[in-house]
Amino acid sequence: MLDALTIVIFPALMAYAAFSDLFTMTISNWISILLVAGFVALAVLLGLPASVIALHLACGLAVLVLTFALFAFGWIGGGDAKLAATTAVWIGFDHLAEYGLGSALLGGLLTLAILQFRRLPMPNWAQARVWIMRLHDKENGVPYGVALAVAGLILYPETKIFLASLGV
Repeated sequence: MLDALTIVIFPALMAYAAFSDLFTMTISNWISILLVAGFVALAVLLGLPASVIALHLACGLAVLVLTFALFAFGWIGGGDAKLAATTAVWIGFDHLAEYGLGSALLGGLLTLAILQFRRLPMPNWAQARVWIMRLHDKENGVPYGVALAVAGLILYPETKIFLASLGV
């Protein structure tokens, strides 16, 4: 049962966050709350030591401080800041550098793709879709939560919590 929860909780919430950001350019607070609560509950149930859980929470807090500084400068959105921090809780310090690099590379590719997309004329069928026109609008940002979620999902099978669910 715990292995099923491990396979479902993080990936489902990350996918929801990515699609939410893509379609609405927002990531709700409840996603971040569920990610942190889900990590703590699952880590306790899997028997991870309290010191490991504390380090993962400290990792998330460190990322939250950094990303809120970026948010304060207007460089990223608030939802992106919270998603990066809550993802860091699951990833931990062991994979934080990989997560940062992966997010940056995927975010760069996403940004380039959206910039190219914004150069295209929109057909009538696309103009009727609010979310497509929001993405196409040059005044809007980039749904960076997509890159953050994908980078987290790529690294997830290497995390302590995932490996603990397998008994490794």
